[in-house]
Amino acid sequence: MQLTTMGRIMGIDYGRKRTGVAVTDPLQIVAGNLATVPTHTLMQFIKDYIAHDPVDRIVIGKPTQLNGEPSESMKYITPFVNRLKKELPDMPVVMYDERFTSTIAHQAMIDGGMKKSDRRDKNRVDAIAATIILNDYLQSIYNQPKI
Repeated sequence: MQLTTMGRIMGIDYGRKRTGVAVTDPLQIVAGNLATVPTHTLMQFIKDYIAHDPVDRIVIGKPTQLNGEPSESMKYITPFVNRLKKELPDMPVVMYDERFTSTIAHQAMIDGGMKKSDRRDKNRVDAIAATIILNDYLQSIYNQPKI
């Protein structure tokens, strides 16, 4: 049986200073953290990555408030998303609800036995949050009813 390879899916937890980046395996089954990059270098990081590894789409965490309204930080994310769509017009970009991902990331680090000093490392939190966003997105598409 021949397995067909697909491009990866990239997940982004966008931040004003740092951005967490995660990717799926080539079969788009599971996500793992890739890096935390300074946000001002994110566009080049994405371009460099997709130059050597195919990516089918990019999922960006959409920060929302408890009532479902966009959070204040959308004003920073929207310009980046617009620029991404302009510079990579053939790349599908999906916004995905990221409520509670930082809290879940911290809890995952505690549950994993990570030392308190390591849990303070915001780079780790951002990368883990990107992985959670991407895994949640994968779950949502795989749990959709097949017609």
